[in-house]
Amino acid sequence: MAVSNIKAVFHCDVKKVWNTVTSLHNYAWRSDLGKIEIKDEKSFVEYTKDGYATTFTITVTKPCERWEFDMGNDNMKGHWTGIFTQKGDVTELDFTESVDAKKAFMKPFLKMYLRKQQKQYILDLQKELATSSN
Repeated sequence: MAVSNIKAVFHCDVKKVWNTVTSLHNYAWRSDLGKIEIKDEKSFVEYTKDGYATTFTITVTKPCERWEFDMGNDNMKGHWTGIFTQKGDVTELDFTESVDAKKAFMKPFLKMYLRKQQKQYILDLQKELATSSN
């Protein structure tokens, strides 16, 4: 199992960060996504710009504090945890992904891939929070 963690600080209210991260409708800021299909109140499917699907099942929702889900596709399965903490006028994010590769040849590259994805997500989020007004 590969585990990857990333932390970031944003100079805005936790509610703004929470609403941006958890929105399944306003995701245009994500450079990796083509679309999101909502299945029901607990599950959704993200499609990359190339159409590759990953299914997510929400397991924990504590507004402005914690969001967790199980995820999976043809190549991997795992769990994601996002912790949101307001500290004065900044919001700290702490995202952890624990993922198993379904194909043996992918295992050596999994952690590096997760880190790359997490870094891009944070960059996209920084841009969105800097330009949006809530």
